Amino acid sequence: MFKKLTNHIIAKKDPIVKQEKFCYISSMLYTGKGDNGTTSAFGCDQRFSKSSAIAEALGTLDEVNSFLGVVKMNEQASEIAKTLALVQQNLFTIQAEVAGAEKHIEEAKVRELENIINAIEAELPPIKTFFVSGGTEVASLLDFARTLARRAERRVVGVADEGVVAVGKDTLAYLNRLSSLLYALARQMNHKSGITEESPKYK
Repeated sequence: MFKKLTNHIIAKKDPIVKQEKFCYISSMLYTGKGDNGTTSAFGCDQRFSKSSAIAEALGTLDEVNSFLGVVKMNEQASEIAKTLALVQQNLFTIQAEVAGAEKHIEEAKVRELENIINAIEAELPPIKTFFVSGGTEVASLLDFARTLARRAERRVVGVADEGVVAVGKDTLAYLNRLSSLLYALARQMNHKSGITEESPKYK
């Protein structure tokens, strides 16, 4: 189920620790084992620092996934709830891949996001400038989710660049499209509510 990796995981009091595999971060109510600032992966005995690049990447993916759950439950998000739920499922796949499991985002998933984005953009005025976040509540939440997605993308690219874990090109493409999707959805929500987009004045 898990692929073997030759990763360098930073652990407390042992700066560079090699391990053969890296898998899902375990999740329990509490064990007390992380009181010294380390954590572990499900199925692996190796402890590594909670401040390590891999822990940060997994944490930011979890953050954007959880926040999409908040957005999804907003009353104004009923018509896009299925799309957000689909993204959440795919984010779990990405988390598993980043953790070292034999899970991958396929190109078809990237194309699926592109098709949704293209359909939304066909309804909206062309983008000629940046827009100030705001408008409806759900649009504001979606725009905030966009920034979380961008941060998660940066963290995943970081661990990929450092060679900590192998990340597929379609996974990186999916994370890049995700922020575009959330931006498009935010604009769509405001457009349907008759909200005029506000451009920055730079004054």
